[in-house]
Amino acid sequence: MKIVIATRNAHKLEEIHAIFNFQGLEVCSARDFPDVPDTIEDRDTFEGNAIKKAQELCEATGLMAMADDSGLEVETLDGEPGVYSARYAGEPCNYAANNAKLLRELEGKENRRARFRTVIALARPGEKPLTVEGKCEGVIIDELRGSHGFGYDPLFVPDGFEQTFAELPAEVKNKISHRANALAEASKHWKHFFQSLDTK
Repeated sequence: MKIVIATRNAHKLEEIHAIFNFQGLEVCSARDFPDVPDTIEDRDTFEGNAIKKAQELCEATGLMAMADDSGLEVETLDGEPGVYSARYAGEPCNYAANNAKLLRELEGKENRRARFRTVIALARPGEKPLTVEGKCEGVIIDELRGSHGFGYDPLFVPDGFEQTFAELPAEVKNKISHRANALAEASKHWKHFFQSLDTK
């Protein structure tokens, strides 16, 4: 049984592989289908973008497809950058520019509460897509710290920790992150589905 992950981001793919148990599944990614165009993420919710990505890849490849849309929501910025997290500072995606813009927007703000959110969608040929969600609460600090991870990781300190996502060892982050929580939900809710397909 084969499943395709709707990402060309090597960091994200590495995280997913480290967290999710793909036992019994042959896994490939969008990088294995260079002729399939990237999905235009024009929905206004994480759920909408995740479903669109999964469905388009499923239709293009004929395979079961899993996609996520993730982002950072900052309370005092009314949930921004949200679905625009990857391109907050404009196109193309630039982590350094995004972090710099976030720090500018938060200058003088006392409330630094934020959360990372992930919605994962599973699209199957001829079936209605399934979705699960995960989140991780924390705060945004005022300087970059750490060299691991990607995106806003150097600015985000999860609740219960003093280190940023970019300072935490990968094995720790992969237990507490928004993506870890969403993948845990996917494993819990979709495990029987995968097993039932595997035995057919």
